Amino acid sequence: MKICFIMYPWEGIKAKQDSTIRLVHECARRGHDVAITTPQNLTIRDSITLSDCRTIITHQKISKSITKFYQSVKFENGMRELKGFDVIFMRDNPPLDPFVLNFLDSVKDEAFIVNAVNGLREANNKIYTAAYYDPEKEIIPITHVSKNIDYLLRIIQQSDQDKMIMKPLDGYGGRGVIVIEKSAKDNIRSLLEFYINKSKGESNYVILQEYVEGAENGDVRVLMLNGKPIGALRRKPAKGDIRSNISAGGSVEQYKLTKKDRVLCDTIGKKLVKDGIYFAGLDIISGKLIEINVLSPGTIVDINKLNNVKLQVDIIDFLEKVVAENEIKKGNFISKDIYEN
Repeated sequence: MKICFIMYPWEGIKAKQDSTIRLVHECARRGHDVAITTPQNLTIRDSITLSDCRTIITHQKISKSITKFYQSVKFENGMRELKGFDVIFMRDNPPLDPFVLNFLDSVKDEAFIVNAVNGLREANNKIYTAAYYDPEKEIIPITHVSKNIDYLLRIIQQSDQDKMIMKPLDGYGGRGVIVIEKSAKDNIRSLLEFYINKSKGESNYVILQEYVEGAENGDVRVLMLNGKPIGALRRKPAKGDIRSNISAGGSVEQYKLTKKDRVLCDTIGKKLVKDGIYFAGLDIISGKLIEINVLSPGTIVDINKLNNVKLQVDIIDFLEKVVAENEIKKGNFISKDIYEN
């Protein structure tokens, strides 16, 4: 299998905690042709989409230790055509540069892209979750997306709740997530102006979401592969912080999915696969879906440690199965039954 990871810079990886390096390591361990690159290295020459890649040299000893692998692995550098890869795995940090998808459009019929170009186009920001059709409000908390300050002020004033959650539309890792309290009404307009008008010359969308009871105790992260949950954990916020993201200082503990969680995962999982989102992270609070992370969901390391598993094995097994099916059915890209197993 030839696989290219379009990711954040290799030099900045913290090997002990990074999820992507575990996927890269698993591919290298199996002897696959593994290349890494960044969005900045994508280019088109003579109508061919290429990237300046670092390809792991084959026939070298691959250490079982992730840290030693990171420190010792050897690469060769060179331009490679993206259509020559069986799999392209998007692992860059949000927000997504939309031009990257334009590059991938040219090879989406040649390679299996995780996640699919159209899926990433639809789901790379929080509107994807906010716009999910849920008239009974059983799955998604009441959510508003706008950059109209007066409208958002009315929403806050009309809410039956004393507090709501506000966050930027394209944030990640818990950045910018705050609690809006009605008791601080004199400060709310100023906060909205700061969030919406902080970029010179343009305004930004924000999300207002009903405060889900239990949020103060953290959330549940579920990793979804091919529409099914493959691992989960509970994230608990640091003292004095609403955010439970690990990158924001949160801690983790074991978690077993409830029946309600599994119903939610099954419902959302079908939509994810339909939209070409094969690997994603769901954030759940009290049985409500708060966010879907589709670009570079983490927590593989922590779920592995808590449950003595290796989720990267399941993920690469899936990719190998897709590629094998593609080899069997040339020209009829991927048989549907792969996604239904």
